[in-house]
Amino acid sequence: MTKKTATTTDSGRGRTQRLRKSKGRKESSTRWLKRQLSDPYVAEAQERGLRSRAAFKLIELDDRFHFLKPGGRVVDLGAAPGGWTVVAVDRVNAQGIGKGNQGCVVGIDIQDTDPVGGATLICHDFMDEDAPGMLKDALNGPADVVLSDMAAPATGHASTDHLRIVALLETALDFACEVLSPGGVFVGKVFKGGTENTLLAEMKKRFATIKHAKPPSSRKESAETYVVAMGFKG
Repeated sequence: MTKKTATTTDSGRGRTQRLRKSKGRKESSTRWLKRQLSDPYVAEAQERGLRSRAAFKLIELDDRFHFLKPGGRVVDLGAAPGGWTVVAVDRVNAQGIGKGNQGCVVGIDIQDTDPVGGATLICHDFMDEDAPGMLKDALNGPADVVLSDMAAPATGHASTDHLRIVALLETALDFACEVLSPGGVFVGKVFKGGTENTLLAEMKKRFATIKHAKPPSSRKESAETYVVAMGFKG
């Protein structure tokens, strides 16, 4: 007996992909798969050899704020599956291609991340007490940019999820303030209208400029946005 299929079309590229139905698949999973198959950013990421559609968020943020520069030293918090790491390696020239300045990229994630040429990747929980020391050892010097695309697993309880997200951002900011060189940049994921007032006040003390931005590749229905803190005061 032939299984029925659901058809989705990527109108931006004129493609049609077919999604096989599965008795064991939840309806929410089916909706997610359909969205992935019809997402032009997913298709372009595959064509360009990027690890995920999330790579475009960093590309768009950097195109706007210009914080990834050749020779720069970058820490990528929550690196898996490596989408942001690949972009950072390319933009700071961490592989030392050509005669330009060679940068450095160090990433960490609780999940294993496939190797990225030019980057040092650590499989460890960033929230563990020894994680900052591991990153500092791998970086072997001050950072110019600290990136955080970390997000805590959702529990379904709004208040709990919000507290977890804020805790991740606070920890990432604390680490950034430990390793950034003067003039450095911190980029962190936030949700639901931006940064907490107390956290935003702390950033304003530490950085010259604070901007909130939602990259075009961030899905409209997503509550995520990014805070870009520039000009670390040291």
